[in-house]
Amino acid sequence: MEFFPFTKLLESLIRWAHVMFAILWVGNSFLFNYLDYKLEKNKKNKEIGGEKMLIHSGSYYYFAKYKGVPKKLFTELIVFKYQSYLTFLTGVLLLILIYYSNAGILMVDKKVMDITPQTAVIISVLSVILVWLIYDNICKSKLKNYKIIFNLLLIVLAVVTAYISTKIFSKSYSYLHFGIVCGSVMFFNVFFRIIPNQKQLAVLNKKGKYDLNLSIDAKNRSIMNNLLTYITLWVMLSGHMSYLRMHQYNWIILLVIFIVSLGVRHYFNLRAQNKIKSLL
Repeated sequence: MEFFPFTKLLESLIRWAHVMFAILWVGNSFLFNYLDYKLEKNKKNKEIGGEKMLIHSGSYYYFAKYKGVPKKLFTELIVFKYQSYLTFLTGVLLLILIYYSNAGILMVDKKVMDITPQTAVIISVLSVILVWLIYDNICKSKLKNYKIIFNLLLIVLAVVTAYISTKIFSKSYSYLHFGIVCGSVMFFNVFFRIIPNQKQLAVLNKKGKYDLNLSIDAKNRSIMNNLLTYITLWVMLSGHMSYLRMHQYNWIILLVIFIVSLGVRHYFNLRAQNKIKSLL
């Protein structure tokens, strides 16, 4: 009996882990954003900004969101971060194991652009870093106070990323690269902004202080991650839709799907806030 090569077995295990961790991460995002929108105001208790009673598997749960720092904190806080970390880590391992190690076959198409495999890998890595730096600086700038301009800039960034991806990499890798960029931005939001902000808030809490700006920034990054979930998941599965990737206007198709996916996710968020009625 012939056994599977070790690398193939390793690849299969990492693929499985990547999908499982991604499910956990996306599930947390959907659940917390949904609950946050569904919280009811407590007029009697000024300390609580919103609350809700949940039922699951025959048990009742009380969910409350506090304004600022609660008077009584539990000794241990539950922080959801490892789902994000492990999704990113397994994704990087897959990227190296499958694509970067076979860049000449999977990433480069000389009909698209005549570059070496090494150059393709370098461009892939640097473009992820560059998009994050541009995105992060836009989010930290005063432009965030002007929603229309802010959103237009982010869409322009997506347009440029999609267009360049399809004009540099092979058609089989270009869509995946766009997904890698989106997924990396989501991870960086967690690793560099959301978790550090929460740690700073915890330090301030011990001193009896609270920084609303840290909380708002973490929440905004969380919402951005929530909006990016649909397009990231779709692109990661785009390998099963070669007829779209191989189209001559593949970057336009990608952008249309990107905008539609943002709109659909935003629609469900508005529905959760009761700001819009169901279309069904």
